[in-house]
Amino acid sequence: MSKKGNLREVASVFFKLGCIAFGGPAAHVAMMEEEIVRKRKWMDRQHFLDLMGATNLIPGPNSTEMTMHCGHERAGMPGLFVAGACFVFPAVVITGFFAWLYTTYGQLPQVAPFIFGIKPAVLAIITAAIVKLGKKALKSWELGILGSLVLIVSILGINEVFALLSAGVLGAFYFYSKNRFSGNLKSLFPLVLLPTSIKSVASITSLKVFWTFLKVGAVLYGSGYVLFAYLDAELVTRGWLTRQELIDAIAVGQFTPGPVLSTATFIGYQLNGFWGAVAATLGIFLPSFLFVLVLNPLVPKMRQSKLLGYFLDSVNIAAVAVMIAVLFEMGKDTLIDWRAIVIALISFGLTFGLKKVNAMWTVLGGAILGFLLSLV
Repeated sequence: MSKKGNLREVASVFFKLGCIAFGGPAAHVAMMEEEIVRKRKWMDRQHFLDLMGATNLIPGPNSTEMTMHCGHERAGMPGLFVAGACFVFPAVVITGFFAWLYTTYGQLPQVAPFIFGIKPAVLAIITAAIVKLGKKALKSWELGILGSLVLIVSILGINEVFALLSAGVLGAFYFYSKNRFSGNLKSLFPLVLLPTSIKSVASITSLKVFWTFLKVGAVLYGSGYVLFAYLDAELVTRGWLTRQELIDAIAVGQFTPGPVLSTATFIGYQLNGFWGAVAATLGIFLPSFLFVLVLNPLVPKMRQSKLLGYFLDSVNIAAVAVMIAVLFEMGKDTLIDWRAIVIALISFGLTFGLKKVNAMWTVLGGAILGFLLSLV
């Protein structure tokens, strides 16, 4: 296929994923693994794991950054930008529409029944990815113990980035010490992330909105709850938004497909209309494109180094453990009545019984079932 053909394919794949990628980063990565590794074979599962592990260590929306890595693998640097843009575009448009409704009518559409059905369906998709990625990541009993430790501390509430870094360092030095006779250490490629800072401002312009969200995008780790804390400090304490408006904005990001950072679009619209939405969206996603641009060529070099190869293996098994912890927490929050359990069981049956069923149909089926069962 030509380069243009590859770019069209990248755009098509990630636009589709952007339209159906509900359920948070773990679900997004699971859908990507199915689409990119199993179905299209753009890369092998080991390289996908390496990219996933490395991406978990940098700020920004990790699932969006994974789309950029996958796009780069298929169509080079243009593919990186096309994949990321196409993945976030549906969420940004939908969130922008909700922002207009919220501003005009003061309320949001009633989509709760559909989201209720999507959440248990997503559990099956995440479980399938954990099984496949876990088989590849679990290379030794020592890695199994390391992954189990990360799973335990993640469930106990330890910061996931700290857990991943600790696992990577501990595993790297353990395996290097154990196997140091097998070769020499190659070059190290440390990544230095420089947080930015902004000054407090009195009036709100699109430039100030852009700068505020650029800062958040450059230093943000973690889930939507962490995003809430960052935005609360940046916006509510300045008097730009009320806390209730921020809670509404986070809710919109949670029930639209794609990255929860599309919340920025909603908030930007509240602050300064259309151009505020554009500024906030560009600001929060731009650092991710730059981080991935720097990180992508380093991952194969890390794999070539003995010590960094062990580091990647350790981070990979830790990343799978974090996915299991996310699945556990989602299960506790989701499987709260018989309707959710029925949808989850049907979704598991489709995912593991009919293995060629695309994740898109599982998500859509869950949404429809959620609506129908809400009428019971």
